[in-house]
Amino acid sequence: MTEFFFYHLEKQRLETVLPPLLEKSLERGWRAIVQGSSEERIEALDAHLWTYRDDGFLPHGTWREADTAHRQPVLLTVEAGNPNAAKVRFLIEGAPVPADAAAYERIVLLFDGDDEAAVSSARIQWQAAKERGFPVFYWRPDAAGRWVRRE
Repeated sequence: MTEFFFYHLEKQRLETVLPPLLEKSLERGWRAIVQGSSEERIEALDAHLWTYRDDGFLPHGTWREADTAHRQPVLLTVEAGNPNAAKVRFLIEGAPVPADAAAYERIVLLFDGDDEAAVSSARIQWQAAKERGFPVFYWRPDAAGRWVRRE
């Protein structure tokens, strides 16, 4: 059954949090989709994932490369659908939960704790996932910045 993970970003930037989560997904053998709601944000992430580490990068592509999207281990998009057969879908900046949520191993919602609208939206999505019978998990950083699952 699809698990829903909610990551409450506090004093953290998405650009810092997302790459390690994507790396862990790839280590599990999962393909991933990152869905945002603005092309500008996805383009910025595209550039960032090539350069965020001095010793490597995350192999990925964007929805604009329709002819090769199915081969990408990580696909960045603003659209619905699952062209790369991803097992995990990351939702950023308020991207909607996909209608086919049950087709994934995991849905990961990352939201900005300093943005009241984002927090409110995450609460609504949490409740909707629970009502649909999905297991939901809430992650928040501790004082040292490590992710801790909270109840």
